[in-house]
Amino acid sequence: MTFDELAEFKGDLKKLLKKYRTLNDDLFEVKTILKKKPKARPPFSFRIDNLDLEACVIKVKKIACRSLKGRGVNSGLRLIYAHFEEEDKIIFVEIFHKNDKQSEDRQRIINNFE
Repeated sequence: MTFDELAEFKGDLKKLLKKYRTLNDDLFEVKTILKKKPKARPPFSFRIDNLDLEACVIKVKKIACRSLKGRGVNSGLRLIYAHFEEEDKIIFVEIFHKNDKQSEDRQRIINNFE
């Protein structure tokens, strides 16, 4: 499994790292899990439908972040990624905290994977 990141994702991550210093390590753990089980697994993650794309775009709702002590997987961080099963590849699209943003940027997804 290979991982890649959109430029916008890198910007999102850079902003969040100022607030959540363990986020790089936490994402390493997420990657370890995604290597074994990249598909959506409710209630932790689910496929984002109605995008009219070939790519499988998944939203992860439960990310354990050690910088948010006492919250565990209920940290409020959200990760959006596109999974390309045939290529054995995942591209990180967006990461945000649910208090900063209500939902994923569908236009970003569509613009990058049409």
